[in-house]
Amino acid sequence: MRPRLLVTEWKVPARIEEVSDILGDVERLPDWWGAVYLGVRILDEGDAAGIGRRVAFHTRGRLPYALRWEGEVTEADRPHRWTIRATGDLQGQGVWRLTQREDTAHIRYDWRVAVGKPVLRQLAPLLWPIFAANHRWAMTRGYEGLLLELRRRRGL
Repeated sequence: MRPRLLVTEWKVPARIEEVSDILGDVERLPDWWGAVYLGVRILDEGDAAGIGRRVAFHTRGRLPYALRWEGEVTEADRPHRWTIRATGDLQGQGVWRLTQREDTAHIRYDWRVAVGKPVLRQLAPLLWPIFAANHRWAMTRGYEGLLLELRRRRGL
């Protein structure tokens, strides 16, 4: 199956620097996005800008399966944008874009992804609408968790 594009957009009452710091603190993803991120392990820190940073992820969605994949930062211009390449059970490229509009951080995530897990890859063309719904569920958990994490970090 060819990679397909999934687009997520969030609007958050925050500065993009705050959001970038939270999203970039990958070891804490299970703390605030725990419905999806079961485990995170940094494999390589990368350079000073974070390029080359490699992270192993153990994730799940609403569907009854878990995924193991690695993300590597291939481009970085924080807090505005960074790109990751995914390999393993998920394969493709994710691009985070953050723009500031007054007091609101506008966040867009473009996830061009294919299923790498063999048992799921065979079913992917038939089950793509279910996979896309699962992704939307996971990203909604991320949005909810991000709002809570912002409040926690602000002491609210």
